[in-house]
Amino acid sequence: MVDLNDVALFVQVVQAGSFAEAARRAGMPSNTLSRRIQQLEAALGARLLHRSTRKLTLTEAGAAFHARCADSVEILAEAATDLAEDGPSPGGRIRVAAPADFFNWFPVDWMAEFLRAYPKVKLEFALSDSRADLVSERIDVAIRGGEVQEPTLVARRIGTGRHSLVASPAYLAERGMPQAPEDLPSHDCIVMSSASGRPVWRLIGPEGAIEVPVSGRFHANSAQALLQAALSGLGISLLPDVMSAAHIRDGRLVAVLSSYGVAGVDLHLVYQSRRQLPRAVQAFVEFTMAKIRESGLVCLN
Repeated sequence: MVDLNDVALFVQVVQAGSFAEAARRAGMPSNTLSRRIQQLEAALGARLLHRSTRKLTLTEAGAAFHARCADSVEILAEAATDLAEDGPSPGGRIRVAAPADFFNWFPVDWMAEFLRAYPKVKLEFALSDSRADLVSERIDVAIRGGEVQEPTLVARRIGTGRHSLVASPAYLAERGMPQAPEDLPSHDCIVMSSASGRPVWRLIGPEGAIEVPVSGRFHANSAQALLQAALSGLGISLLPDVMSAAHIRDGRLVAVLSSYGVAGVDLHLVYQSRRQLPRAVQAFVEFTMAKIRESGLVCLN
């Protein structure tokens, strides 16, 4: 007879991608978990997994069995999670992966507002410019720019970022405000380092796309460095709106040729499972999407 607990463990092994990670989540030794899966295979009379030292893959029978039982197991787990979260107020720790400069444009005050609304929730941020592995790093939700290629992840699109031209008031007082893109080559422009010759800004304006060759005395391979250079008055820079918006509001930067800019990459909130998403994580996802969209830092079309 099939033990339904072993079925749930099988689903967890598939989701985790390894016996070691599934055992960690289940709080049991890896050899015990492996033995339980062998017992399930014996009860079913079919091999479910191909095991090797490098990876774990489903057999044809395993893929069919997983497709039939995964949703049911997740629904039961979701029901148990709701009960464990003690009634209507979501709780627990939420581990969030975000870019290293996240709190340079996402006010910490917003997170304080979220924590006041959900007093049983704890937030833990893992800030890095490298792309987090949600499974191995135990991430509940990640904030990512660009395309999400992992087919097993749920990606909620927040909107599309935009890059705009900015400069400090001191620089513009000394060198003047450009009146058209054709004025940019005569200015100091702060650009991303490149080994492919003179940099070119490809801008979208009222008349469509335009290419402008630019130059300057300060280049760097980090957007954060370009921002600091613009704040220091070293020239005009093309920066993501999410990075420059707060500095424009407080007067440390000024928008330049505001009719011209560059459409950036899509911004997503990414997590592992739509069905089994804890209510605290769901609340965080909805809150964060709303705040970023309300801020006007992304285009919603």
